[in-house]
Amino acid sequence: MGTVWRIDTAAPLDAATRAAVTALIDAFDRDWSRFRPDSLVTRLAAGGTADAPTADAVPMLDLFAAASAATDGAVNPLIGDALARRGYDAGYGFVDRGAQPAPAAWRDLLRWDDGILSLCAPATIDVGALGKGRLVDLVLAEVRRRVVGAVTVEASGDIAVAGATERIALEHPYDPTRAIGVWEVTDAALCASATGRRAWPGADGAGLHHVLDARTGEPVRTIAATWALAADAITADAVATTLFFDGGPRFAAERDAQWVRMTTDGRVEWSPGSTAELFL
Repeated sequence: MGTVWRIDTAAPLDAATRAAVTALIDAFDRDWSRFRPDSLVTRLAAGGTADAPTADAVPMLDLFAAASAATDGAVNPLIGDALARRGYDAGYGFVDRGAQPAPAAWRDLLRWDDGILSLCAPATIDVGALGKGRLVDLVLAEVRRRVVGAVTVEASGDIAVAGATERIALEHPYDPTRAIGVWEVTDAALCASATGRRAWPGADGAGLHHVLDARTGEPVRTIAATWALAADAITADAVATTLFFDGGPRFAAERDAQWVRMTTDGRVEWSPGSTAELFL
């Protein structure tokens, strides 16, 4: 999934557990990565049907549908071609070829029912809005089946904690040596997203990054970073994505998620009842 994984447990993981986690991550990546030529997503990009990994397709794409509705289409699982056109392609070329909106009627193009995943027109699925959170949940469940005691799974900003309390810093989006606050997380997940990560110069000299508005193909310019706390990582990841757009706070409230976000002009906003300790 293009990141480094860290798993904290009371005792070292044995070889069988390490192998199981590695196989789980590889299988998910083989299905959902748009960067692999052998992935399900790549095979479907020209249009067609395939046997769907239902256990992942249904929760992820159902949540995508809700996030898309909440943000008036700004979140869209068919944003892969728009990301590639701005430079975030399979070869990490980072060459900007201009904005391209994602298909607005994606619900008519992408189907996931009866164990079948189908695209009725060429398009590229990108599950980055919530896919890593889903995988964090899967890894946490796999490790908890095999070990006794507390487990924390961290995948570059997506963190799930079980059986323990972790005090997690909220990294300043413009200075990674600083934090804007801390959040104590117990038996829950905290996911973060920031426009300073996976960023590169655009053709016009303006900065580009991986958070695009699917309606325009343009990068988000008003929100710099988001953090979301929820019962599981897939929900927290989805909330952290929707918070870049109008509708994100309502989407979070409907899922009993807490949040913090920082605007590009330095203001910090947070949800009612947020338990984050912010350094204001």
